[in-house]
Amino acid sequence: MKRKYGKKTWCFPGGFIPVESSGKEPEFLSKDEIAVLNTTEKDATVKISIYYADQDPVTGYAIQVNAQRVRQFRINDLIDPQAVPLGVPYGAVLESDVPIVVQWTKQITAEGRMGIMGAMAYPADGDS
Repeated sequence: MKRKYGKKTWCFPGGFIPVESSGKEPEFLSKDEIAVLNTTEKDATVKISIYYADQDPVTGYAIQVNAQRVRQFRINDLIDPQAVPLGVPYGAVLESDVPIVVQWTKQITAEGRMGIMGAMAYPADGDS
């Protein structure tokens, strides 16, 4: 039996995508990006909730990550049920039906400068 890595619930609080970007699109567009690793033998359904400081959370986003695969997606591309707005701080919770590993990466290209950072999201449940 293969070992399962990860947790079923992941969180990150520091989301923010600037309105301004510089450079060639799509490579140098300001973005928050999520990488999801699924080492299990089952496809993962990942539900995403976006939280804001001054409005109710938006739920209903979902992505699929095939078994024993990795998938990267931009928060900028989450448009259904509602586009994640630029220039507004947000946080996110990802809930999967199988254990996954989640990394969050930020690229900011506002004002003609570029900065990139990556961090692991917070594993929020007790599943192994």
